[in-house]
Amino acid sequence: MAVKIGSAIYAVQLRRHRRARRYTLRIHPSRREAILTMPPRGNLSDAREFAERHGAWIAARLGGLPKAVPFAAGTLLPLRHVSHKIVHRAGERGTVWAETRDSGEKILCVAGGVEHVERRVLDFLKREARRELTRVSNHYAEMLGVKVTRISIRDQSSRWGSCTSAGALSFSWRLILAPPYVLDYLAAHEVAHLVEMNHSPRFWRVVGRICPHTERAKKWLDVHGNNLHRYGVRD
Repeated sequence: MAVKIGSAIYAVQLRRHRRARRYTLRIHPSRREAILTMPPRGNLSDAREFAERHGAWIAARLGGLPKAVPFAAGTLLPLRHVSHKIVHRAGERGTVWAETRDSGEKILCVAGGVEHVERRVLDFLKREARRELTRVSNHYAEMLGVKVTRISIRDQSSRWGSCTSAGALSFSWRLILAPPYVLDYLAAHEVAHLVEMNHSPRFWRVVGRICPHTERAKKWLDVHGNNLHRYGVRD
């Protein structure tokens, strides 16, 4: 749905949710769009009126998103919170690999055609995120005597991770851009839900027992987490 706010026009994605009791708005930081959730009996006329009534909020939130950083040659991205420059290596075989130049500069080399750089970098980051999150999640599961049945890597906007009672964990691939102790904490957090499927004091005691840097990681995410959503997207 296109909504005019002042002199600008914004696209608002509509979603109907069977459990929604009212109209709600949120911003998807990586897709850079507003999402309006409608209750089962909601209608388009009321949805448009709700979006227009909150137009200033939509404009402010979208306008306040950090500058987008697409994956392209020359881009700097924080792999494990260490700055790496994307370098296109058209004449070489392979996909994506990390190197350190004699000067000490960290680079991420991408082989193949320039049209494949964006996709190959994203695939590389997802693979690295899966490898690290699988390793640390299994480590914490062993500590707590629980079993992880599946790990999914996605681009989640509203949460960094999730867990089901069946042992299926889901994480944002963007955690590979954060400091390792932050990724480590998120793995501990979700695995701890296999012991306490809630956020009660008992749950936080479990997390604190297995992950001593919990508070440090939570503070980092509060301050810097939103910044991770600007990588791999375009304005």
